[in-house]
Amino acid sequence: MEIINSILTWVMKKRIHDIELFMKYPHEVQEELRISLLNRAAKTEYGLKYGFESITTREEYQRNVPIVSYEDLFPYIERLMKGRQNVLWPSEVRWFAKSSGTTNARSKFIPVSPEALEDCHYKGGKDLLSIYVNNYPDTKMFTGKNLVIGGSQQVNQFDKNAKSYYGDVSAVLIKNLPFWAQMVRTPSLDIALMDEWEEKIEKMAHYTIDENVTSISGVPTWTIVLLERILELRGVDSILDVWPNLEAFIHGAVAFKPYRQLFKSLIPSENMRYMETYNASEGFFGIQDLTDSTEMLLMLDYGIYYEFIPVEEWDNENPKTLSLEEVEVGKNYAIIISTNAGLWRYKIGDTVRFTSVDPYRIKISGRTKHFINAFGEELIIENAEEAISAACERTMAEMENFTAGPRYLQAGAKGCHEWVIEFNKHPDDLERFKQILDEKLREINSDYDAKRHKDMALTAPIIHQVPKGTFYSWMKGRGKLGGQNKVPRLSNNREYLDDLLGVLA
Repeated sequence: MEIINSILTWVMKKRIHDIELFMKYPHEVQEELRISLLNRAAKTEYGLKYGFESITTREEYQRNVPIVSYEDLFPYIERLMKGRQNVLWPSEVRWFAKSSGTTNARSKFIPVSPEALEDCHYKGGKDLLSIYVNNYPDTKMFTGKNLVIGGSQQVNQFDKNAKSYYGDVSAVLIKNLPFWAQMVRTPSLDIALMDEWEEKIEKMAHYTIDENVTSISGVPTWTIVLLERILELRGVDSILDVWPNLEAFIHGAVAFKPYRQLFKSLIPSENMRYMETYNASEGFFGIQDLTDSTEMLLMLDYGIYYEFIPVEEWDNENPKTLSLEEVEVGKNYAIIISTNAGLWRYKIGDTVRFTSVDPYRIKISGRTKHFINAFGEELIIENAEEAISAACERTMAEMENFTAGPRYLQAGAKGCHEWVIEFNKHPDDLERFKQILDEKLREINSDYDAKRHKDMALTAPIIHQVPKGTFYSWMKGRGKLGGQNKVPRLSNNREYLDDLLGVLA
């Protein structure tokens, strides 16, 4: 294994030169990429509709091609899922990454072309390893296995004759990995792709407990559930008693900061390395490339052309977009992407803040709308308002104001959502109100439902009823009274919750 480790470390380091190239010439790389994408897709349905062939400049691209949401692209994606090709991208598209957060359906399905798999997602995975071994030349990562905590995969149910498939993006990647990559990962494919999470966690724990796991890749919340189960099975307090050679946790999807202390207690080693990535269903965007900072290098040669909407333009019908060379350090921008999977000027809903422009490094700053995604549940305002309306209607209640946020996972205690609600008319049964709220959220948000399944990662919500006038007093104390000032419905941290509950103390 030492020889394999040395060979793989050498191979991975060879990519560093290419990374340094786009760091040095970012604008040229992005401009060449935009031209290439448009040329490739010129004869697709979408390319013909918007005249890709005649577009020669960035300004023409911005004028001729509209900024779109998932709802706008859904008619094209639906045809792809039913087997039609050459719609958004010329290559055959058979795979779709499933995620939640759309307003017109319970889940959304993002096309994943062969180029998106190879030149974006897999390239990102290889670059992550290249950067890691370059930063830590003494690594022994490849002497053992990478524990991958992925999603599930299943056959697309829209049209059984279409031979198209969908699953969480991690599952799509695992299913299509080359044989050599399958050899260095664990658990087995049949377990990794299970969609019943309670059974999956149990089987993963038993399968991996005797493996030589040297690195873990996954979302913090599910990783904690697995690690705690393994500790329980072994009857030990430290995961290092199970996997003494564990050296790295590669994470993404949700903010890691709230979980850092918990991971330190589960893995009590000063030598443990944590590495953040920005990998979504729509593409692989960023990798933490510094050892002393969590900011991420924006990856510019993955078949993704970037544009950015300044904060003051977010709500405009036709917002002004900036190219990479126009962004400024410290400002928040919504990301617009055009990709080698056929997403054209697509709003992914994320916002980033640039920490550097030489090279371009970013931190994820949030979403263009209020949300809760502390556990990977992607709860949006539309979900919350629909659920609270249903609960009010069925318990004869009238709601005055509300806000909600996460109660984070702690050692021995699972996470949940915490709601502060001011009623004009109280529900006839608060427990029933809570139950309806929870059930409605599970019905309309598949990611929330997955996290709530058998209380594995997320338990039932906590609800605080507060006296009438509470929100008025709170907003007044914040200097936020007036027509343009709205109560923040959802937050991905506890800032509003703790401040509001502090008023009641």
